[in-house]
Amino acid sequence: MPLSRKDREIIFNKYEGRCAYCGCELAKGWHADHLKPVRRKLKYCREKGRHISTGELRYPKRDCIENYNPACASCNINKHSMNIEDFRNLVFGFLKSLNRDSTQYKIAKRYGFIVEVEKPLLFYFETFKREAG
Repeated sequence: MPLSRKDREIIFNKYEGRCAYCGCELAKGWHADHLKPVRRKLKYCREKGRHISTGELRYPKRDCIENYNPACASCNINKHSMNIEDFRNLVFGFLKSLNRDSTQYKIAKRYGFIVEVEKPLLFYFETFKREAG
């Protein structure tokens, strides 16, 4: 559903102008993300040799204001059309990837600039408590 300015304002204010996932302050260009993905239907295009979106939603009932979360661009782009647990697993795996693939990360860690902590991955919206006003 195309979002009106009023809908975007409601979504933006849901977590007081912060990304529902990482908690950063939302900047211009923030995204409205479906918490439960709506996923678009695909059809095979012979001319392009690949599947393309039909624009039709697989789960149209999820395309409602209650299912939207405000997200920074990087969280929304990484989440793509994942459900929340798949996204949690993706983010949790970043540390393993950095330790395996990034020489700069490993050096910074050896010099004490990075300290890793083991803890459960909770998204901002899972810990958010609105102040009683």
